[in-house]
Amino acid sequence: MAKRRGMGGGLPSGMQGGMGGMMRQIQKMQEEMATAQEQLANETVEVSVGGGAVKVVITGHQRVQSITINKDMVDTSDEEWLNDLQDLLVLAMNQAIEDSQTMAARKMEDITGGLGDIPGLGGLLGG
Repeated sequence: MAKRRGMGGGLPSGMQGGMGGMMRQIQKMQEEMATAQEQLANETVEVSVGGGAVKVVITGHQRVQSITINKDMVDTSDEEWLNDLQDLLVLAMNQAIEDSQTMAARKMEDITGGLGDIPGLGGLLGG
């Protein structure tokens, strides 16, 4: 009776080392991503609109740290000043959020090298 090879249910010995190495790389990448996430909490983006009338500072986690309105640049004698200010606030907030998301995406892409875009790997990389 002939012995059957390769039917033991495991990976061939050459692939087992490769899988272990890949798992170590993934674990290292996850650790780097966790560190980057922590750093994003302290990194900020500053956006100024309306020639400096409104300034927003936001973290890499999209947490607003400050909103500054330069009262000298807001013309309260104009009947539309409140509408103008509200429009500037919306514009500044949206731009700050977008810039913050871009900063965070770049930081993560530097770590993953775009692996998060591969279907099925997002879950393995903590995304």
